[in-house]
Amino acid sequence: MKPAFQAGGSTTAGNSSQTSDGAALVLLARRSVAKQMGLPIIGRMRSFAVVGVDPKLMGIGPAYAIPAALEKAGLKIEDIDIFEINEAFASQATMSIEHLKIPMHKVNPKGGAIALGHPLGCTGSRQIATLFPELKRTGGKL
Repeated sequence: MKPAFQAGGSTTAGNSSQTSDGAALVLLARRSVAKQMGLPIIGRMRSFAVVGVDPKLMGIGPAYAIPAALEKAGLKIEDIDIFEINEAFASQATMSIEHLKIPMHKVNPKGGAIALGHPLGCTGSRQIATLFPELKRTGGKL
């Protein structure tokens, strides 16, 4: 397959996600409000991180945001049961996995954007909607 972005490049239609339709909803609320409204509580957001990377290196943000979020939460890579890493392109997920030395069996166990599709505008919600049932199924916590 011919390179998608530059001559001699390695990103092709074969190792990139397809744009897909999708819908998911994630409702964030204080625990007290969820309880008051009788809503099920299926997870908790412990931390997040925003990092900046060189825009010429699109897609490498997770390799830098993951450690920042883990540090804020007082956690390490080893503490996490499942990582949902966006993989619009295989190379971006691979770079993060290798850079952070994440065990492959912990990454996108139900498939990522390449397998499931890349519903633009809904990717983060799709990842959470995939992650929580898988954590429950496997007895994972983080």
